[in-house]
Amino acid sequence: MTGFICIMTETLPAGLLPEIAQGLQVSNSLAGQTVTAYAAGSLIAAIPLTLATARWRRRRVLLATILGFLLFNTLTALSSSYPLTLVARFAAGAAAGLAWSLLAGYARRLVVPRLQGRAMAIAMLGTPVALSLGVPLGTWLGGLLGWRLAFACMSALTLGLIVWVLAKVPDYPGQAEGQRLPLRQVFATPGIRAILGVVFTWMLAHNLLYTYIAPFVAQAGLGDQVDRVLLTFGAASLLGIWITGRIVDHSLRRAVLVSLAGFAAIALLLGLNRDSALLQYLGVFGWGLTFGGAATLLLDGIGPQALSWAVVALSLSALAIASCARRHGFPAGNRARASAIMGH
Repeated sequence: MTGFICIMTETLPAGLLPEIAQGLQVSNSLAGQTVTAYAAGSLIAAIPLTLATARWRRRRVLLATILGFLLFNTLTALSSSYPLTLVARFAAGAAAGLAWSLLAGYARRLVVPRLQGRAMAIAMLGTPVALSLGVPLGTWLGGLLGWRLAFACMSALTLGLIVWVLAKVPDYPGQAEGQRLPLRQVFATPGIRAILGVVFTWMLAHNLLYTYIAPFVAQAGLGDQVDRVLLTFGAASLLGIWITGRIVDHSLRRAVLVSLAGFAAIALLLGLNRDSALLQYLGVFGWGLTFGGAATLLLDGIGPQALSWAVVALSLSALAIASCARRHGFPAGNRARASAIMGH
């Protein structure tokens, strides 16, 4: 649920830009900077906040991130000032950056070692659900209630989550002082740079296609079916996460390589068959199955037909990095053995 709120808070403005622009008396392009401010907050604050809270008990950190969403989504809903709204969006992004640094590790601590991979997969379910529902649900809520009440609904959902965490989520200690490594030493750890390279190229490829999915599928006459396309992606993502949960503990490296190779193949299929509605749906389903901001100039210069080729190049780059990082970043064997190698 925390992951769901992170992604919903991030994507909510995408379907409400005209309404937000009108409400704040700015242009659509300036309203779009509310998304940029959120992303900047996540990028800038993630590492400092993670280091600052490393010794805190884990439930305290989780509640702090959720309270951040409650406070700053409420502020966004009430604000009539564009600069104040940008500050609130930046702060909400900072809360998200801290949340993402926490969720996977917290999920692992809730279960025995043999179930840790499956627990992480379940904890990440909120992401594909929000990605498939975020923009259409936000647009629907905005049209029904107004954009301010849409953000207020997110605050109400967050308030319920706080009660749920207090009632049901176990607490764990943070890191002891002796367990903390300097950031420079972490970055120099064998395999870390390869993992960062794969994450960067893979997520950039995904976001490139997801951000501009509407003009891309419009080439196949699906411009009025974007909500269905996103639901297809979301359904496939749920299936992909279920599959990942079943195999990640014993086929970690193979899962990464197959997912990346599949993503590249799907992007190639989309690019070669961009006029076929059926193949677009099949391709989006495959994309969601393997998925476990590009500049606007790309669209203005050579059009949405270039998107799939950029995704092919990025996903193949990620595949090459993961393939070469056999010893440290993405070692072969089961997850327990991989963890031992990384630690050694």
